[in-house]
Amino acid sequence: MASLSRRHDVLLTLLCFVVCCGIGFQSWTAMRLTGFDLGIFDQAVRAYAHFELPRSPIKNVHHEFPPGFSLLGDHFTPALALLAPLYWLWDDPRVLVLAQAALFAAGVPVVRRIARHCFAPAGPQAPAPLTEPLAVRRAADLAGLVYALGWPLLNSSYNGFHEVAFAVPFTLLMLERGLAHRYGAAACWALLLCTAKEDMGLVVGAFGLVLAARAHRAGHGGGRATGIALALGGPLVSAAVIGWFLPVMGGPDGYYWSYGSLGADPGAALTHVLSSPWVLLQVAVTPLVKVGMPAWILGTLALLPLGSPTFLLAVPLLAERVLSDNPNHWPVINHYDAFLWPILLTAALETLGRLHGKHPRLFRRWAVTGTALASTAAVALGLVLFVQPGAWRAPDDRRALADAAELIPDGATVEADNAVAPRLTARTRVVIADATPRGADWVLLRVEGRTFPFTSLEEQQLRVAMLLDHGYTRVWQRDGSVLLQRTRRVPIPGMRVPGPDSTPVREAVPRDVGASLFRR
Repeated sequence: MASLSRRHDVLLTLLCFVVCCGIGFQSWTAMRLTGFDLGIFDQAVRAYAHFELPRSPIKNVHHEFPPGFSLLGDHFTPALALLAPLYWLWDDPRVLVLAQAALFAAGVPVVRRIARHCFAPAGPQAPAPLTEPLAVRRAADLAGLVYALGWPLLNSSYNGFHEVAFAVPFTLLMLERGLAHRYGAAACWALLLCTAKEDMGLVVGAFGLVLAARAHRAGHGGGRATGIALALGGPLVSAAVIGWFLPVMGGPDGYYWSYGSLGADPGAALTHVLSSPWVLLQVAVTPLVKVGMPAWILGTLALLPLGSPTFLLAVPLLAERVLSDNPNHWPVINHYDAFLWPILLTAALETLGRLHGKHPRLFRRWAVTGTALASTAAVALGLVLFVQPGAWRAPDDRRALADAAELIPDGATVEADNAVAPRLTARTRVVIADATPRGADWVLLRVEGRTFPFTSLEEQQLRVAMLLDHGYTRVWQRDGSVLLQRTRRVPIPGMRVPGPDSTPVREAVPRDVGASLFRR
């Protein structure tokens, strides 16, 4: 029986890896993975691999950060340094796609252990797999399958690589060790979770509250002390990182403040909320797509997470999104939901485990409903891509970009279309072509089909025409993609390269973003 359980661990882990890796490589082949964000992470981790601070010319130049600005001043993600050795083996952006799939897959055996804790009669002191009840084994298998094919993981794989790759396994390990009453190990994983992103300390704080309450009921003084320490320490870590570390690393004050509906800054927002608490509800439901987002996230697990205190860990992450003015935070097709997936699935398993012991008939109904809804969402938002021939092919204009990129010599400076930038990060000094000319040796851009961050196709066409009049020569053109080489050093109107006194600028979000939960 123990060998059967291990085989199931291996098979479900391989399934998760193959599916996530397959969707990620499909996006690479179809050229859906772009400079924002795969190119940025690739440049950052490559810098780590060369024992440098993480820097990304794509991010820095486009957003006008000063030269040499470290991405540690943008987001607190030191966990990314753990991937640096992979670049010593394969210096290619696709190594991040593989790494993320592997990190997601590493969560499968952890989820299966969580299911055993939730369903075993004695909780963390469950019998050995040799004598495990059939219900426990089935719960572990089903939980592993639902996790492995979870739509948030598939969406995240579709969109390339993000720091959520580390947040998922770290969160699962923190939760599992807490359920196993291994409080020291849970605290260690909580500390590591704080290195995945600056707001993860809020999740750790909520975990500490839940852990302290459970340990108190169980009479575990050490667990209660650990929980209290995490409840206080987690938010303090986030506050210190956001208020001190990011500014020390050059992060602009308030650069990512996306809560203007509440106030111009955290202090103003707090004052506003204390004086008019109803403003929170008003902002959280405007526009209505914000209501649809948590409804979908919770509905695909049949609302089961609401039955467990572990759901408290998801509240800070959901609040960040529903209170945000940034429309990128509202849909359910980005990577943000993967931060929630370990929390919500664990909470759902805890709820089902309690129902199984007290209300078997009700348990069966909820288990079947939750599994059916999660499976349907997985098919609709990810698995269906595998049977769509068009999902594996890049459009003609993007294939032309890839062919043109091969003509650019190694070591050149390049302003590249966002869609092709990751194919140049390993061997050129590339930034994305945007509204401001940068004077690069080569410019590769589409003139048929709008590309980020240009606001119109006409703007791209005017850019190419202007460069042809000011020192550039067209050396290649096909299917609406144009490759220009700078052959004369003449002044370029509007050219600017960020300098030491540059003032970072934020991206203007297009109006159609956030209008739908599912629009990619």
